[in-house]
Amino acid sequence: MPRPRKPASPFRYFNSSPEVIRLVVMMYVRFPLSLRNVEDLLFERGIDICHETVRLWWNRFGPMFAADIRRQRVQAMRGVQHWRWHLDEMYVKLNGEMVYLWRAVDHEGEILESYITKTRDKAAALTFMKKALRRHGSPAAITTDGLRSYRAAMSELGCADKQEIGRWANNRVENSHLPFRRRERAMLRFRQMKTLQKFASVHASLHNHFNQERHLTDRQTYKERRSAAFAEWSNLAA
Repeated sequence: MPRPRKPASPFRYFNSSPEVIRLVVMMYVRFPLSLRNVEDLLFERGIDICHETVRLWWNRFGPMFAADIRRQRVQAMRGVQHWRWHLDEMYVKLNGEMVYLWRAVDHEGEILESYITKTRDKAAALTFMKKALRRHGSPAAITTDGLRSYRAAMSELGCADKQEIGRWANNRVENSHLPFRRRERAMLRFRQMKTLQKFASVHASLHNHFNQERHLTDRQTYKERRSAAFAEWSNLAA
């Protein structure tokens, strides 16, 4: 019998090593650095690449790495008891116009879903929630702000009884916007809906992967979790 072929490496057409490509993608997406900042930091470490190469690599490999991380986390979180979601929307400037980034975050701070729309009405909320529920399953409770679009969408989905609204109950998702805001300023805004949607999804997955909630653990536990995160990162698309 013929031996099954190994899947082709996604790095096979690139002269740089997979380790360098993973480092470039992680630096650009995870930290508030511009393309040229990443180029300069790598040059200091003896890696000479152009800032346009940084752009090419994050566009090419960022979604692939994010999909691997998301797949592992979705499998791990399915069936969790007392799973609570927090939903919120934030505005993002796109060529001088306001668009909305809808985000779902669970009770542990994991960013579950990011979705871009031009409106903030029932149809947008319904599309966002259908996408999140289809991928992650149904939670025990859903905390939102007072936006009536959530109530209308949840009534149509048959889960209005799970909605909870409180003055400070949604601080979990409000605080999760901050890393993306810092990243947005470093990128000097976005220019296309497609690019914004792609970067928001990739940034969310990488933030989940490397966010260890350092203020809640002791130093030794943090170091062990950080080492495990980097070891898992080095095996992505291996």
